[in-house]
Amino acid sequence: MWPVVVVAAAAAVVVVEVVVVVVVVVVVVVVVVVVVVVVVVVVVVVVVVVVVVVVVVVVVVIVTAATTTTAAVVVAVIVVLIVVCYVISEPCLL
Repeated sequence: MWPVVVVAAAAAVVVVEVVVVVVVVVVVVVVVVVVVVVVVVVVVVVVVVVVVVVVVVVVVVIVTAATTTTAAVVVAVIVVLIVVCYVISEPCLL
């Protein structure tokens, strides 16, 4: 009778260990997924903020160009801003 009890107890210990390992793996996977989602959301928010700031700067520069006599200089500044923004934001979009 005792050997049966010992085998049953050993089997129960193995089952509990397997369940604990599975639970730990599931928790680790969930934490990794949450961290990845948070990082992606932060990157998207940063890109959106950069785009909004650039659009506002371009609009302000265009309005300024419409009211001054140095329109050629302002248009050149707009082109430079667009190129710089594209170069800066390109790695973030990959």
